[in-house]
Amino acid sequence: QVQLVESGGGSVQAGGSLRLSCAAWISHYSRVCMGWFRQAPGKEREGVAAMDEDGAEYYLTSVNGRFTISKVNANNTLYLQMNNLKPEDTAMYYCAADSYCPLRRGTPIWNSRAVGFWGQGTQVTVSS
Repeated sequence: QVQLVESGGGSVQAGGSLRLSCAAWISHYSRVCMGWFRQAPGKEREGVAAMDEDGAEYYLTSVNGRFTISKVNANNTLYLQMNNLKPEDTAMYYCAADSYCPLRRGTPIWNSRAVGFWGQGTQVTVSS
């Protein structure tokens, strides 16, 4: 019903930029919300940026102003543009989707336990 495939991770120095992509194949659901989570070793998975069914954007406070989520409906691809990267942004980044969208402008922006579909993840490493 839902398949998510991420790409675009890599290693950069602090202050650099990366763009993550998530190609989505979604059937059965007419409206879904999508987003990006990250998980660093020994830490819980946290929502970084999300977009609801109407295109409204939600951001983790620590990335607001540096990361931008966007979606191209023509090719059903979700993006995360990450600028001014910091070592603390180092983590595995996961694409997420669900038809139930309890997004909020607070922490967490999206509870990972409420997400039904995940990609396989792509590693982002930021060196100082």
